[in-house]
Amino acid sequence: MSTDIEQELSVHYLTLLKLAFIYVKNKEMAEDIVQDVCVRAIESKNRFRGDATYKTYLMKMTINRSYDYLRSWTYRQQSVKSFVHQIFNGESVEQKLLKKDERAQLGYEVLQLKPKYREVLVLYYYEELKIHEIASLLEVSENTVKTRLKRAREQMKETLDMRGVNFDA
Repeated sequence: MSTDIEQELSVHYLTLLKLAFIYVKNKEMAEDIVQDVCVRAIESKNRFRGDATYKTYLMKMTINRSYDYLRSWTYRQQSVKSFVHQIFNGESVEQKLLKKDERAQLGYEVLQLKPKYREVLVLYYYEELKIHEIASLLEVSENTVKTRLKRAREQMKETLDMRGVNFDA
């Protein structure tokens, strides 16, 4: 059984890493979160009831662990330091590189959305989950997912229009 879980984890590791990054916006912390999720998945292998796919179960664990980090004191301290750094040093090198091409610009703008909007965009467009799957994963109604998706699209369009980025071409 343990090898089955380890195999599942290795298959979904990259997906979980990308998902965690969408929330925490930090590669190292995303890696830490996914490692923690993997350890917890192995330790609690008997808790999986089979109500959803194992991938969905792992994604839910990753989302919950990401939210735990975003509520943590460590994250708040890092956010303050980052804000102060940007005030005194302008844009970071990372931000300048992200703005070089339009695809990176789109990714950057998605990361600027609130997590509740960011997560539905990523789950819908990148992970290609259906509305009902996202609703189940996030434990909200389908109408809530549709509303968040609509608002996320509107915010993205407004932001990109203000910056003069056109993805319709």
